[in-house]
Amino acid sequence: MSPPYQKVLVTGPHGFVGTHLCSRLEKGGYSVVRAVRHIRAPGDVLVGDLESQTDWTGALTGCDAVIHLAARVHVMRETADHPLDAFRQANVTGTLRLAHQAAQAGVNHFLFMSSLKVNGEAGHFTENDSPAPQDPYGISKWEAEQGLHELSARTGMRLTVLRPPLVYGPGVGGNFLRLMQLVRKGVPLPLGAIHNERSLVYVGNLVDAALAALNRPAQSKSTYFVTDGAPVSTTELIRQMANAFGVPTRLISIPDGLIHLLANGLGQGKVADRLLGSLTASSDALCRDLHWAPPTSLKNGLESAAQWYLNSSSTAVFL
Repeated sequence: MSPPYQKVLVTGPHGFVGTHLCSRLEKGGYSVVRAVRHIRAPGDVLVGDLESQTDWTGALTGCDAVIHLAARVHVMRETADHPLDAFRQANVTGTLRLAHQAAQAGVNHFLFMSSLKVNGEAGHFTENDSPAPQDPYGISKWEAEQGLHELSARTGMRLTVLRPPLVYGPGVGGNFLRLMQLVRKGVPLPLGAIHNERSLVYVGNLVDAALAALNRPAQSKSTYFVTDGAPVSTTELIRQMANAFGVPTRLISIPDGLIHLLANGLGQGKVADRLLGSLTASSDALCRDLHWAPPTSLKNGLESAAQWYLNSSSTAVFL
């Protein structure tokens, strides 16, 4: 059976999520247009930076749907003098520029990859909770969502918003990769008594949910959280990560307060907040409305990530 949308434009196609998504789309029979800042592979369509003046018209020709992954992402060491302005330029103005031109081009469906950070930095959330973003990245994603809903109502272009938590899997970077490095090396970690809850989503599950949402029934909701299901504590995550690598779990039990004190002294307070705090979301609405379930468990997802890490040509640099 042919997919309902034949030609899909994907922004950020060579990123962590985009690589997995494009591969899955093509295997599903879709024609994929990869819109990029810099040509990296045959077939890429050059559009330049995500900003107010970007011309998307050539890339959008003949497209039925857009999956918008590209964004200015959260960074641990911010270099911009005015971070919120920089995030807004790409994630709000740039996104709305794309969506406006997509509507003009006759695109039927716009899928926007947002973030759980729209809801906040800590707590237990459903789609019915009021957004309360705390940092420039989350604020920019929330403002983009609002602008997209207004544009969708005005033009009739269908909109779907997905808010994933931390995404992991083959190709992951950032703090998750650094944690994998430490666990693989057998470095003792002072996180053996953490009783928090964190939602995660395996990249394959996120891609699977995106395809389900792309073809969702017209009468369903337009905003969904996407997770692996049950949350996990940082302590249990490290245990399962060690099992995936086949190495001993090396955990030391230290009180949360002392960890925070030490982390703040080292300028790593925000990292400690993520390791020790709770941030969860329920994907029950997605599962119910779209008859979806995450196909990959946390255990299998971590094993896949560990295998990628061990097989990666850059592993020698990590180790």
